[in-house]
Amino acid sequence: MTSLVTGAAGFIGSHVAHRLLDAGEQVLGLDNLNAYYDPTLKAARLARLTARAGFTFTKTDIADRTGMAELFASHRPVTVIHLAAQAGVRYSIENPHAYAEANLTGFLNVLEGCRNQGCGHLIYASTSSVYGLDQTMPFSEHRGGGHPMTFYAATKRANELMAHSYAHLYRLPCTALRFFTVYGPWGRPDMALFKFADAILAGKPIELYNNGNMVRDFTYVDDIVEGIVRISRQPAAADVSWDATQPDPARSSAPWRVFNIGNSSPVQLMRYVNALETALGRTALKTLLPMQPGDVPATEADVSELEAATGFRPQTSVEDGVARFVAWYRDYFKR
Repeated sequence: MTSLVTGAAGFIGSHVAHRLLDAGEQVLGLDNLNAYYDPTLKAARLARLTARAGFTFTKTDIADRTGMAELFASHRPVTVIHLAAQAGVRYSIENPHAYAEANLTGFLNVLEGCRNQGCGHLIYASTSSVYGLDQTMPFSEHRGGGHPMTFYAATKRANELMAHSYAHLYRLPCTALRFFTVYGPWGRPDMALFKFADAILAGKPIELYNNGNMVRDFTYVDDIVEGIVRISRQPAAADVSWDATQPDPARSSAPWRVFNIGNSSPVQLMRYVNALETALGRTALKTLLPMQPGDVPATEADVSELEAATGFRPQTSVEDGVARFVAWYRDYFKR
């Protein structure tokens, strides 16, 4: 069984590839190795994968229409786990065209590849950011998603709608996974935990938005990966009871589903910082700042659908997860 993992040199993608290899699967990894953040970190993640039997890598940009068509025709993956994207909420305000190219054009190329080569299941990363202005907690797949606050979130919501059209027209099984604030070893340097660790060890202040009063459903990467892999083995199916006069936005008469993957245990930002301080053995200097454009004050995932479908719900505490991140960080950077 061959699985294509796009974004295989990325944070979540590399973890997913390792998990599939551990299960004895053949994995085709794809990444364009761009310089959105430190390429040496991507290269280090990739080196660990290429050393393993069963892993093949291709340096391809998902926005390359011809290259993607050739890749799908050559490898005909049974399952596609699409994690490549232009990430970052705030960066989408500065450079929206990068998001249109990667997240819209690139996603269309993935859909076309799956359609033309008979892929059995497309699983793709969405985001909790699609809930946008909807602040009814916990966030439920059966409600919300129509009022994104950033272009990044809009592109991810567009992916869900694009996938639905392909599921309807071509009966392509498509499953969207809305991730909630993922963290852990081999994480992205542009995300808070990484930036906080860098600053604390350098004796520099960390910046806490909304005066530190943010609440996030921090989700450890291993829990995200477990959810992805379990869902990948259950191709989306049409809901025979779906009612077009009262449409459920998480299901369809097409083989299309949406799931949240979050810890379902929201945490105050200060607790997250305290866990990092404890793990590092240092106290952070803190700069309190106002809310930033595109940010929301709180997130919380309803994961009842994920648990009902897979028997799994994330449960790693921030104290345990942050400690594991710090152990990796110190080993990787020798600090």
